[in-house]
Amino acid sequence: MRDNASPSPYTASSWHASLRLRFDRIGASTRLATREHAGPLRVQKALYPEGPAICHAIMLHPPGGVVGGDTLQVDAEAQADAHAFLTTPGAAKWYRANGKVSRQQVLLTAGPGAVIEWMPQETIFYNGAQVALAQSVDLAADAHYIGSEVLCFGRRARGEVFDHGWVQQSLQVRRGDKLLWWEQGRIDPAALASPLGLDGYSVCASLLAVGAVLPATMLAAVRALDPALAASQVKSVFIARYLGDDSEAARQLMAAVWALARPQLLGCAAHTPRIWRT
Repeated sequence: MRDNASPSPYTASSWHASLRLRFDRIGASTRLATREHAGPLRVQKALYPEGPAICHAIMLHPPGGVVGGDTLQVDAEAQADAHAFLTTPGAAKWYRANGKVSRQQVLLTAGPGAVIEWMPQETIFYNGAQVALAQSVDLAADAHYIGSEVLCFGRRARGEVFDHGWVQQSLQVRRGDKLLWWEQGRIDPAALASPLGLDGYSVCASLLAVGAVLPATMLAAVRALDPALAASQVKSVFIARYLGDDSEAARQLMAAVWALARPQLLGCAAHTPRIWRT
């Protein structure tokens, strides 16, 4: 456990937290059938702002930030025909390294006819953070997935520049046992400055939608949202990306892309979670 007598997040001892969720389709409803946690990572309750068919789960990390040596593990599964939407109540904060690497591992699984949406709010990496992020998405042949992320390097509002540290990422998406998407990379100050990296920007964002070929008119609508947005379709995978320096603008743009893509991919309108507005 952390030493509660120490107020500094940089000197606290490490925490290993895990969350396992399973969503089942029961009649016309998606139910949170399994909710297991260890350490400070949990879901308080299932929410149904869109009606019983879509279950919203807000993932909480009560410490509010991740220090060196912390490990977060999320395992979420949507069983056949279930529809799960996962988000967070606010920005995730990864503090500067204390000699140890912070890690997050996410495994998302969707069964036949199921849908899983992974839509956390922005992630902020403090200067000096050393973070390894890994995400794996495993979909049945007719399952669908939407995932988004907004990554912020340094606290720009405080004038903080990410001039030391690194963030390593990997993302794999499989559908019907076929690898559809695999990207990995390491972002450090050199990559932030490089024209082959973030080209001097401090915020990057992306949205990935898997499961159908979306119409060309939707791609055009996405590109028209902002000149900084790039969008492309590769068979059943749609990807939108953004580079900039404003995390709020990035978050709003990803929400706008989601609002365009969700009806086309899932046949339901985008219902903005109330937690995003608080």
